[in-house]
Amino acid sequence: MRVLGIETSCDECAAAVVENGEIILSNIVMTQIPFHAPWSGVVPEIASRKHIEWIYAVAKEAIEKAGLSVESINAVAVTSSPGLLGSLLVGLTFAKAFAWARNIPYIAVDHMLAHLYAPRLMTDLSNSQFPVPIQKSGYPFLGLLVSGGHTIICKADNFDDITVLGTTIDDAVGEAFDKVAKYYSFGYPGGTVIDKMANYGNSEAFHFPMPSLHKGDHRYDVSYSGLKNAVINQLDLFKKKKNPHTNEDIAASFQKTAVDILLRALFNAAEDTGLTTIVAGGGVAANSYLRSRLSRQTHLHCIFPPIELCGDNGAMIAGIGYQYLARGETSPLNLTASAKVSGFKKKYP
Repeated sequence: MRVLGIETSCDECAAAVVENGEIILSNIVMTQIPFHAPWSGVVPEIASRKHIEWIYAVAKEAIEKAGLSVESINAVAVTSSPGLLGSLLVGLTFAKAFAWARNIPYIAVDHMLAHLYAPRLMTDLSNSQFPVPIQKSGYPFLGLLVSGGHTIICKADNFDDITVLGTTIDDAVGEAFDKVAKYYSFGYPGGTVIDKMANYGNSEAFHFPMPSLHKGDHRYDVSYSGLKNAVINQLDLFKKKKNPHTNEDIAASFQKTAVDILLRALFNAAEDTGLTTIVAGGGVAANSYLRSRLSRQTHLHCIFPPIELCGDNGAMIAGIGYQYLARGETSPLNLTASAKVSGFKKKYP
């Protein structure tokens, strides 16, 4: 079955064709970064308008790059939640119209679940990105979902069955990267810029605080408001050396603490559940320090998507969509988009 995947949850206009939930035949992503860079963040109105302008051409290119005709597409999968509502509605409406016009099934999916599915995809039969047979016997595992406004640690029992163990009580890790980068005018997108700058900085130049989260049951939760405040408003309080610091030092020290906060909660979850396989997904999963730290955990089997599948993309949508369709599940035409998903954020305490 060849599934066309449509992803417009934020500022990436993406479409892909995936065969049988595994083989990527095409994967087209058009970025809106130049249009949002002047504001150092995504402007929802601009994002939705660009999706309207681009979605037809992006989907057309995905089908052509796959070497297929429109008639060769068997089904459509599309992101319906979570994300920017205006952006989601563009992709969802396009997918419904495509499926209705072709009289083929469509399925609306949660793109956070799709991020966990991304490492299962391969570009051809000899190039699997997933080193364990997760399709058949790899569950359960711990999922680390770090995408946009979400930071989630979960137990995955199936591709569509996760139990949220921990999440953020305020900012997500990706938001913290973006806000620090914006304050210091490092550039946009913040996560990519800080990761590159950190390679030239001293991560021990500042000793930023870790959140205590001592109230209630927050052993697997994270918080980034305190770290963000320390880096932006209280920088001099956390210097570890008297020498002049550089922007690269700020970036490296911030990145180290941000990832350490995340890993503390993740390792707590691994210890308590006894699960030794960790699957990461989302834009922050491309972070080099996070990948390096996890790769050194010899007692854990840590799996990342290839870099090009960490960000939002249509291939992961088509891939997970196939699994639903193979079970005979489809979505009604009156289904609408949802900006939020219950349980993906917690309150404190």
